[in-house]
Amino acid sequence: MTVLFIGLGTMGEPMVRNLHRHTGDSLTIFDARPDVTEKLARDLSIAGLSSLASVPKSVDTLVLMLPNSAIVESILQGGDGLLAALAPGALVIDMSSSEPESSKALAAAAKQRGIDYLDAPVSGGQRKAVTGELSIMAGGTEQAFDRARPLLQSMGTAVHHVGPAGSGDAAKALNNLLSATNIAAAAEVITAAAKFGITPETMVTVLNASTGRSQASEVKYPNHILTGTFDSGFAYDLMLKDLRIAQGLTGGITTPVTDRALAVAEENRPLLGEHPDHTELARYYETHTSIQISNTRDDERTQE
Repeated sequence: MTVLFIGLGTMGEPMVRNLHRHTGDSLTIFDARPDVTEKLARDLSIAGLSSLASVPKSVDTLVLMLPNSAIVESILQGGDGLLAALAPGALVIDMSSSEPESSKALAAAAKQRGIDYLDAPVSGGQRKAVTGELSIMAGGTEQAFDRARPLLQSMGTAVHHVGPAGSGDAAKALNNLLSATNIAAAAEVITAAAKFGITPETMVTVLNASTGRSQASEVKYPNHILTGTFDSGFAYDLMLKDLRIAQGLTGGITTPVTDRALAVAEENRPLLGEHPDHTELARYYETHTSIQISNTRDDERTQE
């Protein structure tokens, strides 16, 4: 198959490198930043597009890794959209964290043109995008999933078909809601421990050897929060977007714990800089308690 991958950001660039090992020179890439496209195309000795107006007619698989549904829709829909440019029988795989209802509508539009559509967002962050160990949750038909599976397995080690169109996006948003809740809950526990006299490092070690452990305590706190680097590679604003999507999926269900996690994330946002990392959710507790759990100095924060 001839694959076009659009979106070469923090996640997309390493995903392309892993995908290239599967596709070889049948892979073509594009990013809105021409210099980024040119550099990666040169590194991998593959074709890079300067414009989406010049999409080769040979493309039968389109992979998207973009910031939000609005951008996905702008690329796919309309008279100049790629759904109109792709031939019947093509496959679209949207790996962005899109809105479930948008993906359902796009899947329906694709079906009318005889195109298979899969929403297949990822979890694992930049680190697992680099190693090719992402978790991928896919929504769409069995036919679309079966066609996409070899490509998805080149980028992830846990590839799941979770349901019909939009299901992948729903699962991703709900996962991120729980992930943020775990960061917030761990911050409260670690702050309370520090007030008692237990160092944050010691408390995290205890959590990770006990039943309170989570991916937040095992990965985010040791590597990105206690270090004060806040450099997981997943933007705070993208996390907020996912949390709001997830909240929209809980209508009629009482969710006081995760509702409060979203509220804390929103309250914390104005206190942060221009492009914060999602792990900076833990800073909410430092700000409101004056108990520091990271190694970032106060004078460093005022310079952001």
